[in-house]
Amino acid sequence: MSIGFILQQIINGFSLGSMYALIAIGYTLVYGVLRLINFAHGDIMMVGAFMAFIFFKILGLNFYVAVLFSIIFTAIVGILTYVSAYKPLLDKGAPKISLLITAIGISFFLESLFNVIANQYLGGTYQAFYFPKWFSHIIHIGNVTIPVLTIIVPVLTLLLLGVVLFILYKTKVGIAIRALAFDITTVKLMGANSNMIIAFVFALGSALAAIGGIAYAMAYPSIDPYMGMLVGLKAFAAAVVGGIGSVTGAVIGGFILGFAEVAIPGFFPELGGWKDAFAFIFLIFVLLFKPTGIMGIDFERQRF
Repeated sequence: MSIGFILQQIINGFSLGSMYALIAIGYTLVYGVLRLINFAHGDIMMVGAFMAFIFFKILGLNFYVAVLFSIIFTAIVGILTYVSAYKPLLDKGAPKISLLITAIGISFFLESLFNVIANQYLGGTYQAFYFPKWFSHIIHIGNVTIPVLTIIVPVLTLLLLGVVLFILYKTKVGIAIRALAFDITTVKLMGANSNMIIAFVFALGSALAAIGGIAYAMAYPSIDPYMGMLVGLKAFAAAVVGGIGSVTGAVIGGFILGFAEVAIPGFFPELGGWKDAFAFIFLIFVLLFKPTGIMGIDFERQRF
């Protein structure tokens, strides 16, 4: 087992973990504000990947324009899920279980919708995902081969983490988000438009999920309407491992689970069949010893 092989596994693991991290941030933002696990979030990621495919391959737009439009479209879908599904329940004071069931319903709806679109208008459930060839260009450093995409995704994730933290701590809307997370009732009594703030949180989380979904579709160049199920669950596990409610923790959790998923089968090939289980096994171990996660938050004192 050479140093080059070990470095290769580390790089590949962090690249995959970056994709989980982008999706996990959306989970942790929504949970931080509403104490809601948005189980439709994985399918929001699928929407982003599908819309990038439709804008680029079907409508013939420039790839970067297609990515931008898909991010905007997915952010709007995120807002619509809040306005049409969650907000009416929150306004009526519905129990959390109702919100959870609604999230599962939205997930099935999006999967069924894009299954119909894929079969009737795109020619089949599974589609090859096309993107500019330079993303697949290989950089050779000794015995390590690094696709350009493998470098771009972790760097982009860290940059977006910086943007999210800047929004949360250096802008008025970020102050409003943290205040809402601390005490939503008091914020409403003070006259703040809580619905606009929550809609912004859904839009931000959905946009990040779209970026993660597009990156995932480029790394594993195919898409299907159910691609968000397992990826979304792994991203949720990453958010919990890192500490649900902590944005930085979500990214750390994503990196850890991505590394574990790639490195363990790489070092122990006989465990390759357990690849998808590692995230959840690791989640169980973390919760046994630190139930709040690596950067767990005391929600009575701190937010994000």
